[in-house]
Amino acid sequence: MKKQNTKTAATSRVNWEHLEFWVREQIQNFIQRVLEEEVTEFLGREKYERKEEIDLTQGYRNGYGKTRNLTLSCGTVKLRRPRIRGLEERFESHILPLFARRTKEYSDLLPDLYLHGLAHGDFELALRGLLGEGAPLSASTVARLKEKWEAEWKAWSSRRLDYLKPVYLWVDGVYVKAGLEKEKAAVLVVIAGLSDGSKAIVYLDSGYRESIESWSEVLRDLRDRGLREPKLVIGDGHLGIWGALRNVFPGTAEQRCWNHRIINVLDRIPKKKQKEAKEKLKVIPYAETVEEAERLKKKFKSWSEENGFKRAATLLDEDWERMISFYNFPKEHWQHIRTTNVVESPFATLRIRTNAAKRFKKVENAKAVIWKMMMVAEKRFRRLNAPHLLEMVYSGVNFRDGITLKEKEETIKDDQEEVA
Repeated sequence: MKKQNTKTAATSRVNWEHLEFWVREQIQNFIQRVLEEEVTEFLGREKYERKEEIDLTQGYRNGYGKTRNLTLSCGTVKLRRPRIRGLEERFESHILPLFARRTKEYSDLLPDLYLHGLAHGDFELALRGLLGEGAPLSASTVARLKEKWEAEWKAWSSRRLDYLKPVYLWVDGVYVKAGLEKEKAAVLVVIAGLSDGSKAIVYLDSGYRESIESWSEVLRDLRDRGLREPKLVIGDGHLGIWGALRNVFPGTAEQRCWNHRIINVLDRIPKKKQKEAKEKLKVIPYAETVEEAERLKKKFKSWSEENGFKRAATLLDEDWERMISFYNFPKEHWQHIRTTNVVESPFATLRIRTNAAKRFKKVENAKAVIWKMMMVAEKRFRRLNAPHLLEMVYSGVNFRDGITLKEKEETIKDDQEEVA
């Protein structure tokens, strides 16, 4: 019995070791059969079936073309295309187009893998085991894909945006390590939160992150392509976006990122006191009302001044009105609009890729690759909460402390009656 169990286990190991090969073989045989069926359907007769009167203009089988590789996301298979002669026009397979060497899913896989950490030179080594020895993964293949992405980016960058109903815009830039750049250039990104609850990248191009001129050009481009004025823009305090907004969308409210502000304040406090300071700071943007947020701010300022950290207290006061803009929007959206996390999250992975090495001599060379990676990331964007409230904001309904003005007035009236 013991010997039999050992033999069974050994057989199981052999089957497991060859499972991938067996699966690919089954897929290969299946696709080949489908190709044969496609020809049968086109000609109206089986492979060895003859008609009493054959009209040669309707075509006839004439063997097979050369064996060719087709790379799928699950591996590379070898196929033979059936040939048809006697046609006035070339027969084009709907299953396997004439020059196709890879499926769309496989082409989409490459930017996804790059996004998750594969450098150009790593593609071939990393994918051979997954996609088989016949996978077209040379350096020239990756270069051609990059050229294709460049063309796609140009078309994407010139598309009309009239159909979008933007409520919120998150703006930020990522610095790319470029070997020949003398000045720090960035890839500027704008993500829109739309009235249906979805999020979409609406702009990606190179520029200078702190420059009012760069951000004015961004906003003008969006406006000229039909993007309507958003209700709120969320950005980092160091951006030139605030000056640009006054130039292009003067009616838009402005929200500075709380994460960046907390980090800036902590930088003015000794490390041994930063943990305590952080606990006091992070509760401020989570206050239920503007009044409560201002009370917590005063509390932090008093603590800072008592401990000799006047510079930190002063910094928290700076640009305060822009820090509390989110209170004029629905409470259900606060978690989305207090910070620039909507941009920072996909950028975190991008920074790992672009900072890993000075891969690009110029930022322009990185743009198309970063755009493709962001398009991959966009598919995973989380929807915004309470889309019905987004529609209300878009239509011009005013909010205070996270609720509509009507609800706010009723709450104040009830409180006054209770006091009376």
